Amino acid sequence: MFKRVQDRVWAFDAEWVPDPPTGRAVYGLAGDVADEAVVEEMWRQGGATEEEPRPYLKTVLCRVVSIAAVTRAVEGGSAQLGLHSLPDVAGGHPDASEADIIGRFLDGVGKQKPQLVGFNSESADLRILLQRSLANGVTAPDFARRPEKPWEGVDYFTTTAADWHVDLIETVGGRGRSRPSLHEMAVSCGIPGKFTGAGSDVLELWRAGDVAAIVAYNEFDALTTYLLWLRAALFGGFFTADQHRREEERVVELLQAEAAGSRPHLQAFLDEWQRLGRAGRGAAGAGDRPGAGDAPSGGPEPQFELPL
Repeated sequence: MFKRVQDRVWAFDAEWVPDPPTGRAVYGLAGDVADEAVVEEMWRQGGATEEEPRPYLKTVLCRVVSIAAVTRAVEGGSAQLGLHSLPDVAGGHPDASEADIIGRFLDGVGKQKPQLVGFNSESADLRILLQRSLANGVTAPDFARRPEKPWEGVDYFTTTAADWHVDLIETVGGRGRSRPSLHEMAVSCGIPGKFTGAGSDVLELWRAGDVAAIVAYNEFDALTTYLLWLRAALFGGFFTADQHRREEERVVELLQAEAAGSRPHLQAFLDEWQRLGRAGRGAAGAGDRPGAGDAPSGGPEPQFELPL
């Protein structure tokens, strides 16, 4: 269980697909081999079987195509929420290189110093950002800088100091068959899970050039992760039942505002949440108990700062 809720929290998720150029280089394939054939060979090398023709590939062999984050920042005693994604489809900039997507996100994290929250992010999302940063020659000195002593600053590279990276699977997960997926854990809590598809669908969307659909799916996962973090924070006593309910109401307000503007797809998330019967209503049966509530002011709402 995490020890504290920081003034700035970013619940993030990344999406990736097999990267044919990396596959060609790693497996010594000729340059004229079609991308589809390269990916098939990557799956074969990754242990494909008849039962599992598309095995999970090592993340270093994949290309990051989207990153999304729900951001929470305390200002004037009240939490402010935002939803940010790369590439910036909502802002009319759907085209971005992998290096730009990763570089902008890690630059924003390094400058804003939020508490990162993910689901299986220690083994997957954060790992691929680091691996593909190296592969693309990305520099992120503010993110990578580590304090001399654990109590002297933010450190995203240790699990023994302050909770600057919270992987919720490590909070709730068991081992083997008892380990829940994000979908299973979320829907069990009345939170929308993978209601529009699965991560395996991202490759077909990428091949079709449908970046907007990938970003929408990515934003849904970030929202799911954030709501699950809120539930874990309620469990840990960081919010009372009333405060948790207000935090969920802020998410509803964010969804309504964004859906009415440049992100109409977010109405589907709100509809699914309402279908599950918990939208903005807090945890079923949660009692009112002492909690920290809103943390002290942590400055303005964080942003991804680098321009396209």
